[in-house]
Amino acid sequence: MAEPRHDRALPPSDVQLDDILLRVGRLNYTWTNTESLLIHLMAGLAKVEKEVAVVLFLTLNTTRARVDLVERLSKLPRVEAALRDEVLEITSRLVRQSKLRNKYNHCIYSFDPDQGRLQTIMMRIQDRRKDIKVGKMETITPEEADNIDACIAALEQLNGDVWSLVQRHGFPA
Repeated sequence: MAEPRHDRALPPSDVQLDDILLRVGRLNYTWTNTESLLIHLMAGLAKVEKEVAVVLFLTLNTTRARVDLVERLSKLPRVEAALRDEVLEITSRLVRQSKLRNKYNHCIYSFDPDQGRLQTIMMRIQDRRKDIKVGKMETITPEEADNIDACIAALEQLNGDVWSLVQRHGFPA
């Protein structure tokens, strides 16, 4: 039995797909890690133990619901305006990054061997006035790969900024 060759070059389509999948995996890791920091904002703003905030976080099963809770807690009269503004700025940045993250988490990938293009196919129904549209296709260009990298960098910066806020305000960590 012959040993598998590990030095064999992958076809260009596999290289492109592997590159994008690695980026999307890193995007998901960075997103999940950063979104979970909402637990500490919930705990600090609601003035509850971290364990209570974990239950709240896990009970709310969408990012939008979690962000809404954090934003509403920050708008309570007892929260200082500077802290409220800082929290709202952080949640706004998280929501802005969610568009790209959602795109790559709610699609399938297709490779066109004839044209050498890697594409996403959106798994979402677009309701129109008199019809619906499904399966919107978009080519993943080098610029789009750069957008994924930029999103990851923005989330990494946001992660550090959330930790800074948590520490400065003595929120449960």
